[in-house]
Amino acid sequence: MKVPIRWLKDYVDFDLSLGALVNRLALAGLEVSGINHWGLPAPEGLRLGAEDPYPVWDKDKIIIGLVTKVDKHPDADRLKLPTVEYGSGRSITMVTGAPNLSVGDTGQKVILALSGSVLFDGHATPKVLKELKPGKIRGITSDGMVCSGFELGISEDHDGIIILEDDAPIGMPLADYFGDSIIEIDILPNKARCLSMIGVAREVAAMTGGKLKPFEHKPHTFGPAITGKVNVVIQDTSACHRYTASLIENIKVAPSPAFLKRRLHQAGMRPINNIVDITNYVMLEQGQPLHAFDYDVLYSRAKGKTPEIVIRFATKGEKIKTLDGLDRELSTETLVITDTLGPIAIAGLMGGAETEVTESTSRVLLESANFDFLAIRKAMKSMALPSEAATRFSKGIHPDQVIGGANRALQLMQEFAHGLPAEGRIDCYPSPKPLQVIDFSLAEAKRILGIAIPLEECTKLLTSLEFKVEKVSNEMLRVTAPTHRLDIQVGVADLLEDIARLYGYDKFPETSLSEQLPPVLIDPELDFERKIKDTLVHLGLQETIAYSLTSPEAESAFLESAKPAYVTLLNPISSERTVMRQSLMASIVSLTQANLKHTECVKFFEVGKVYQKVSGQTLPLEPYKLAIAICGPRNKPFWVEDSSGKNNLNFYDLKGIVEGLTSGVHLEKVSFKPGNHPALHPGKCAALMIHDKVAGMFGVLHPKLASTLGLDNHEIIVAEFDMQTLASGLPVRYLSKPVSRFPAALRDIAVVVDQAITGQTVTAEIQAAGGNVLKVARLFDIYQGDRVPAGTKSLAFALSYQADDRTLNDKEVDKLHKKIEDRLKHVLKAQIRGKEV
Repeated sequence: MKVPIRWLKDYVDFDLSLGALVNRLALAGLEVSGINHWGLPAPEGLRLGAEDPYPVWDKDKIIIGLVTKVDKHPDADRLKLPTVEYGSGRSITMVTGAPNLSVGDTGQKVILALSGSVLFDGHATPKVLKELKPGKIRGITSDGMVCSGFELGISEDHDGIIILEDDAPIGMPLADYFGDSIIEIDILPNKARCLSMIGVAREVAAMTGGKLKPFEHKPHTFGPAITGKVNVVIQDTSACHRYTASLIENIKVAPSPAFLKRRLHQAGMRPINNIVDITNYVMLEQGQPLHAFDYDVLYSRAKGKTPEIVIRFATKGEKIKTLDGLDRELSTETLVITDTLGPIAIAGLMGGAETEVTESTSRVLLESANFDFLAIRKAMKSMALPSEAATRFSKGIHPDQVIGGANRALQLMQEFAHGLPAEGRIDCYPSPKPLQVIDFSLAEAKRILGIAIPLEECTKLLTSLEFKVEKVSNEMLRVTAPTHRLDIQVGVADLLEDIARLYGYDKFPETSLSEQLPPVLIDPELDFERKIKDTLVHLGLQETIAYSLTSPEAESAFLESAKPAYVTLLNPISSERTVMRQSLMASIVSLTQANLKHTECVKFFEVGKVYQKVSGQTLPLEPYKLAIAICGPRNKPFWVEDSSGKNNLNFYDLKGIVEGLTSGVHLEKVSFKPGNHPALHPGKCAALMIHDKVAGMFGVLHPKLASTLGLDNHEIIVAEFDMQTLASGLPVRYLSKPVSRFPAALRDIAVVVDQAITGQTVTAEIQAAGGNVLKVARLFDIYQGDRVPAGTKSLAFALSYQADDRTLNDKEVDKLHKKIEDRLKHVLKAQIRGKEV
């Protein structure tokens, strides 16, 4: 929101320097992101947005002048020789080619720049500041120039000179006449009421104690009544809360007066004509968007009947040609303004080209309406059609604002377009919005703020923001919010926010707690999540946080269900974010895919929610999942190492990470078995088991899926586990044991078993036979080939025997080893290699 200081002072009296005003606005929650200057030097330390060079208007050289005579150039048909008077009997004759320079009955007021002025060069691209010097143009000496907006640095227009108002004082420095500073404010959603000059003025008045000036305006004369000249029907009152139509006749469409065009330029808008400019001006001033229709076109479309305006949602296949000249197809979720022949405007976004105001327009139907912010926001995004009006509607406007906006526009059209408003207006307001009334307790205020603010001070602060305050008792106020404060929804907390910021956060004392803090009870789920994250970070992984919003197409290959039931968004932010995710694996693969464009090695994990719709229930289940993805070289290659890719991370690296994780958080009853998942390689997939329950799957991304995602050259190993199932493996109490100070005895054992028997099964039998003395049983080799019978395989294990209270002798180790061999023979029908053939 661009706020010119001179314009702001039309509504509020304040006496602050620019720097002090910026600081006060920041305290009010209105952050100033930039400051631009029209001809004024930037105050020291306040060059926000003014780092680029701009012309500072010299008060002695850039002044207001009066054109008293215009002669033709003797040697050039397109050049003129104007004589400009600039006060105290002084005048100057110069050469110009401005097409809009003439002498009227009283002469034109123009902006005169004398030699020595610094202006933008009108013939240079990009913009260059240049000192104006005397020179000859086609044989005629010129010591000055009449200025365009481009040369002064206030617009991009250099086709003609600026023509000032008739009452502009001759000889006054331009910097004194309309030199200005324009502050740019970032309006946050909770400050949408400040998307207008009057909205900002209210905040300035409250923060500075300044007095708001009256700003209610109405036309001073009226023509015949509007009755019978137009009808209005609202078909969907949930999307259009209020619609008013006003008629103004006998208008003359022409360029806007200089002050109005100047203010639109300052606000970043392009002047068009007086009617359109007035609707934009009122929107900037009051925050109420307006639209002007050519009434005679509407009457013609009605074929002699009374024009009827209908507000409804578009039907399938409807189209409209908008003011920007584009033919737009409308969706059934787009709110439109229609007549008997079809759409004439997209509600809150843009008008139709057929009913636009043109130079031949003599009667205008003025729309001032209130539309549902969600309907406008959805249409704005789906049609990619942002506008100043749509921005305001999408943030919320109170229906009561439509009358003030319409009255102001009619008054300006009467003054600057010579129109005659019809008596009355058509006003459809099916469900008037009630005022927000809040009972305000001082005790509750002290409890929330931690400071006792006197009743009188609270009353004063709220009244300064135009709240109506009624004293109920010495401890209670009844507060009625003004209609422009749609943000007052929660109740007392909303009022306290305003009281606190006006009272001054810097006035709040620092107070120590009067009692000791109570003991903090650790949430076991949060504590487990923290331990999971810490352990994975220690294992060398990096945490990621992905969007919870996705699309069914992005997840389909990662889900075991062919037709999952999604939690669908009613108002999605984009076509790629339409549902709540059901898989973290899809999210982390997407992040891996994006990051592999910039790095070789990826080691990611994420802990987050998925959303599972449950039939018959309003709310979905929101279980927490853990996803892991690794890809790339295991470490940075050394010059003597093999660079053929054997150094890349593989399935067993992820299995090691999972083992490190389960060990690091002390999970019990952990095992692995072959798994199956549609997104994973069928031969390189495993299930993590906790107490014989599947906690999730991990493995190599399926080659077909990798190819679809453009990851043919990368082997991505991914995992997804259920956090609740993982937590079920936590022991009630974990007892740490000291490291044995006695040496370990190391033995190997190689067994031949049926190829269907897993290494996990053999390991379990070895550990069962070895008991507490067997500390480690690690598989280090698998062999299938000619040296073992067909249908079998050889598994070799490294065993470590170690007692906690003594050194084991060879006889004890041999006995334990024999026990393991016997159990494997008996239970698994295994052959011990080296002892049996």
